[in-house]
Amino acid sequence: MLNNYIRIAARKFARSRFHSAINVIGLSTGIAFTLLVAVFIWSEYQVNRDLTHADRQFFLSSKWKKNGIAPAFTSLGPLAKTLKENYPRLIANYYRWDGVTSNVSLGDKHFREGIQIGDSTLLSMYGFPLLHGDARTAFDNPYSVLITAEKALKYFGRTDVVGRSLTIENFSGSKKNFTISAVLQTPPRNSVTDLLGNNDANQLFIPSTCLAFFGRNMDWRNLSIPGYVELQKGVTAADLQKPLEHLIKMNAPPQLAGNLDVVPLPLLSMYREGFGGVVQKMLYTLSFIAFFILAMAIINFVNMSVSRSSSRMKEIGVRKVLGSLRRQLIVQFLTESVLLVFLATGLSLFVYQLLTPWFAGILGKPIPALSALPWFCWVILPAFALLLGSVAGLYPAFVLSATPSVDSLKGTSSSVKENILMRKGLVSFQFATATIVFVGALIISQQIRLFFSKELGYDKEFIVSAQLPRDWSLKGVQHMETVRREFAALPGVKDIALSYEIPNGNNGGSMGIYRPGEDSTRAIVSQRLIADEHYATTYQIPVTAGVFFNKAGESAGQDSMQVVINETAARSLGWQDPAAAIGQPIKILGASGQSFTVSGVTRDFHFDGMGSAIQPYTFIHVTLANSYRYFSIKLQPGNMAERMDVLQKKWATLLPGAAFEYQFMDETLQKLYRSELQLKAASSAATILAFIIVLLGVLGMVSISVQKRTKEIAIRKVIGASVPGIIRLFIREFVPLLLLAGLIASPLAYLIMQRWLNDYATRITITPWPFVTAIICLGIVMAILIVVQTVRAALANPVKSLKTD
Repeated sequence: MLNNYIRIAARKFARSRFHSAINVIGLSTGIAFTLLVAVFIWSEYQVNRDLTHADRQFFLSSKWKKNGIAPAFTSLGPLAKTLKENYPRLIANYYRWDGVTSNVSLGDKHFREGIQIGDSTLLSMYGFPLLHGDARTAFDNPYSVLITAEKALKYFGRTDVVGRSLTIENFSGSKKNFTISAVLQTPPRNSVTDLLGNNDANQLFIPSTCLAFFGRNMDWRNLSIPGYVELQKGVTAADLQKPLEHLIKMNAPPQLAGNLDVVPLPLLSMYREGFGGVVQKMLYTLSFIAFFILAMAIINFVNMSVSRSSSRMKEIGVRKVLGSLRRQLIVQFLTESVLLVFLATGLSLFVYQLLTPWFAGILGKPIPALSALPWFCWVILPAFALLLGSVAGLYPAFVLSATPSVDSLKGTSSSVKENILMRKGLVSFQFATATIVFVGALIISQQIRLFFSKELGYDKEFIVSAQLPRDWSLKGVQHMETVRREFAALPGVKDIALSYEIPNGNNGGSMGIYRPGEDSTRAIVSQRLIADEHYATTYQIPVTAGVFFNKAGESAGQDSMQVVINETAARSLGWQDPAAAIGQPIKILGASGQSFTVSGVTRDFHFDGMGSAIQPYTFIHVTLANSYRYFSIKLQPGNMAERMDVLQKKWATLLPGAAFEYQFMDETLQKLYRSELQLKAASSAATILAFIIVLLGVLGMVSISVQKRTKEIAIRKVIGASVPGIIRLFIREFVPLLLLAGLIASPLAYLIMQRWLNDYATRITITPWPFVTAIICLGIVMAILIVVQTVRAALANPVKSLKTD
């Protein structure tokens, strides 16, 4: 019997190929997008779950009472180790690391690599698998290095390289050979080798005994050390509160101890919920989008099914006359609906495979293959298809099958009416959802354009940044200033600056500044920026008062005791007029009571992302700090390929043995706003899918309406109706639905996007244009589809249309 139902359903699909195809394509598109989002979210929840004892591991995050003292994702250097030493009943293991970048060489191969200088507990705590080497002795040699398989292939072309050496440079320009003691299998995504989850994982690991070689430390004044602890069985994070408070009070400097609370974050949720919960917000947003896209696809499918079912009333009457029972009709309709949904679900799996590379490119993260999903997913998917198919077939199965045979044979029924209000409500919901998604995409795009606009407070155009080999001494700084002048003399170079930071959100730390005579405990927290006198002219940062150190062309570091502050710092120190700060002394906490003179005040600019309010900034000259990392090169407009080729050759001459790895500021900003760019791409993709689904629905509904009103169209033509008049007849059916949807969707979209924009200290103002644009675009495309569908019926010969069936 079931086989018979399936054959009848197949014949029905063949006779209604157009409408069946619309139903399947719309539903499969919605299911495929939802699958992509669901699998991506599942993969994000798997981060850190492959690590050994991950359920008992915690990350020590910092909560500062004064903003800007240090990042939330680092803590005091010795804290994790001291916890283990003083409280072994609570702590089973610990790990800390200091991240640096340096030149790594093998013969004539030179690269700048991210290096993790960490405790020897790395392998025992996390269980990272090794391809070669012994985990028990990997960190025994003080000048040993662990590398990943990817780096082994990069330098040697093979992975079995234990015992070979790489030359690594420190920050004073010295070099030393490090022996490869182990090769790690490329680790799964985790928050240890890739703290922020930005696909910038460290792939070289050096024991902490080498800290002195790099001039680094993990003492109590170092606020920039990520620390992890593994708890003993039965111990909770709450058990750490008093030990943490005690250790901080006893060991941290007084100015830090009173401002710091250390909060243990579970490693399993750290990636999603830590650092402001950026990842979690992204997952919520994607879930929201996927839900509405799937809802649109389901509504489209149900609406089409209900609309098509009433055209089969004569078929129902004939079946009843020939002896079909009501339950047989119910099973037949349900079978057809379920088969159609299973067909759409199967097609969605194929679409998933096609779209996986594209969606992974949008999000900048890998999307697992369907084969990687747990077993229960393969139960949920067919169960969903069965449920949806049953729901879509309920109306024809139970309502139409109950129609008396006489009414069914007439093709009309006084007891069974098409629920016009319900169908129009479902169409309006689709229009409203598409409007919300489109408006959201437009507003997100406007905000992201602001990120790359002149509102940054500096000019990013034609600026290239490149990391330098380090020699953090006065001699090293003087050498780099000489090199800087050589580059500045090149044709096509407008200006060039030597600095420790570039505007990428990663400053060199914070410091307390205050005016002489004031209480040092009330010092304001200012972000420290180290740069030479060319920084402001290179980045075109306006100087509102005074000069940026000394004037361009004068000797560098003419007065290294000068500082430059921004307007926010000036106001925080009590100078409302920037000119009043010029020539005034300020003091810096920890600078042995020395006074510094304010030589200039810059206009405020966005060094961090626009999600943060502009903070006080204090520029210190490189000759005072004796540290640097970057050249920022302002190029003149022209042939960029030629300009970069000239820079490459000059670099090889002036800085032999150092890799010339550069980025344009646009690329730097793309990293800074990675999450927002991913959201923009995802929302744009969702807008396209929403349009496809809603327009497929309109196409199907218009087609069904045209079929039902064929005779009406013929009669209208006979009595003189024109083709444009008939087209307007159908357009008028959908325009009120679109306008109603726009009225409902606009305030919802405004509230949603206003809440999203509240996360940014600098943001756009929402205007009516995104709402008007979304509704007009949707209306134009809808009108085109209606015209295409109705013009053929309007041009048909009315004589054929008026013939009796």
